[in-house]
Amino acid sequence: MSENSQPESTNTRRRVTKVGIVASDKMDKTVVVRVDRTVVHRRYRRYIRKTTKFMAHDEANQCKIGDTVEIVESRPLSAHKRWRVQRIVRAAVTASGDAGAGTTE
Repeated sequence: MSENSQPESTNTRRRVTKVGIVASDKMDKTVVVRVDRTVVHRRYRRYIRKTTKFMAHDEANQCKIGDTVEIVESRPLSAHKRWRVQRIVRAAVTASGDAGAGTTE
């Protein structure tokens, strides 16, 4: 090994991050995050919206359905989890208890 080469243990690869919306929070310390993306159809040249679901680790169980979160790639945490919740970008807007009280019939 030459003096200029770095040892293999120093990996400077950046981790992949994605932003999505929490679709489910029913599991303990796990959320399902829906990530939307747009692609161009090869034949028709039209934009198509595609959705991918990722299971992400939420250590504090703080994510709720509808929250916009940033997830980061990590080592495999279980059979299906390879992502961790990095931060909550925007909390979901929850409806208040008297949302329908102002309507007249």
